[in-house]
Amino acid sequence: MTKSNLNEITVWDPLVRIFHWTLVTAFTLAYFTQEGPFEELLDQMDEQWLQTIHIWAGYVIAGLLLFRLLWGFTGPRYARFSDFVRGPRETLRYVGEVLALRAPRYLGHNPAGGAMIIALLLSLTITVTTGLMLYGADKGLGPLAGLLLGSNEAFTHTTKEIHEFFANLTLLLVVGHLVGVIWESLLHRENLAHAMITGRKRA
Repeated sequence: MTKSNLNEITVWDPLVRIFHWTLVTAFTLAYFTQEGPFEELLDQMDEQWLQTIHIWAGYVIAGLLLFRLLWGFTGPRYARFSDFVRGPRETLRYVGEVLALRAPRYLGHNPAGGAMIIALLLSLTITVTTGLMLYGADKGLGPLAGLLLGSNEAFTHTTKEIHEFFANLTLLLVVGHLVGVIWESLLHRENLAHAMITGRKRA
């Protein structure tokens, strides 16, 4: 074992890391197989095939969200919401410290990172829920089809608009998350993305 390994400890457990990278993959597939911004691409490809990918990616995300909710209360220390969810005042203070280049280092998620995680989970939950509603109302398929089949056009249109809005909001949050990861990595001189692969960080 090298000296650097001796100075590292395990922070992210295997299930958190699998959750993270599976969610990245599923959201990417879901976003880039949706209608709208990629409509011209969809027209050139098998639309049914792409829709199938979109639907199943959404189901995977739904399962991941349920797992993360459970793991946030029963998982190891750094996976628990109690370790990284902070109030608005502490979170804003930490953001100010980051901008001033004097933010303290956290082994787990810092207050700003914790706030971003909650925002992402909420945005994804609304995206998935409205996606299931739209699938049931518009296609008559999925677990909500029995409740929503035959919904009027106004309901279907509104649901679609909400679904697309939160899908785009999630993408913006992801970009913000990446900026935060890069900033913190430079500020504390550690590769946070690599840590989410190995699970280990400098003690």
